[in-house]
Amino acid sequence: MGAILFFLALSAATAQDIGSVPPVDPAALSSARFLSPLDVRAPSTAATSLPQMTPEVALNAYLTFAKRQLVDLGAYSDITTIEADLPDSKQHGKYELRRYFQAPRSLAFAALHFAGDGFVKTNIIARVLQSEVDHVQRGEGAQTAITAENYKFSYRGFDKTIDGRTSYIYQVKPRKKRQGLFKGQVLIDSSSGRLRRAEGEMVKSPSFFIKHIHFVQEYADCGPFSLPAHIHSEARTRLVGRAVVDMSHTNYRAITLGELRSASAASVGGSSN
Repeated sequence: MGAILFFLALSAATAQDIGSVPPVDPAALSSARFLSPLDVRAPSTAATSLPQMTPEVALNAYLTFAKRQLVDLGAYSDITTIEADLPDSKQHGKYELRRYFQAPRSLAFAALHFAGDGFVKTNIIARVLQSEVDHVQRGEGAQTAITAENYKFSYRGFDKTIDGRTSYIYQVKPRKKRQGLFKGQVLIDSSSGRLRRAEGEMVKSPSFFIKHIHFVQEYADCGPFSLPAHIHSEARTRLVGRAVVDMSHTNYRAITLGELRSASAASVGGSSN
């Protein structure tokens, strides 16, 4: 489900070099059979032709997808663009990076281009990226995923603002007050059972320096997976006042865990010849 949770972690720790060598083997990824690139504009045409499910069936379909994704997602790369604003001081920064993930606990960012204020780069954006890396390396995906193990779901109606398609609205309440969980709502496509949006407030601050976090995260499909397309988050901090972060993900390439293993085995076999 990604890290919708650790944004704006303004801790005292120093962020690691986000331009470090990515942990994913580019040769293995390039030789693997990638799924289709993420289309952030609309759900797949196959989903469009499906009949609507009842709210209960759609929720069950989503929960099945979510649990499967936790074990089936092998690796992905994308272009990540993150913009951060400090309205009180009128400081701004924009960073474009390539993101690499490999199951189960490897995530890194390779820097492409930065423009803006150096303070924003070091104290906001770098810490946001570091918090994502830490989240993956600690193996906290299952603990923060939007699943029945972590949340209670209550149907609250429907919405047609996402591409004109019907999505069911479910109120979500965390079963525990744990860092990384939120209270709010999710929107699930009524025909495909795929997650379209999650929004709300974090139930526990990731840092003493953060007083409140609100976010809206949009999702889109990449093969059998639902991956983050855009997140808008706002926080009230003790040091710099309001902080606003927008993170977008484009040009996804993703493979299943089975495909990753096959590609890695082929790469090893080829290098031994």
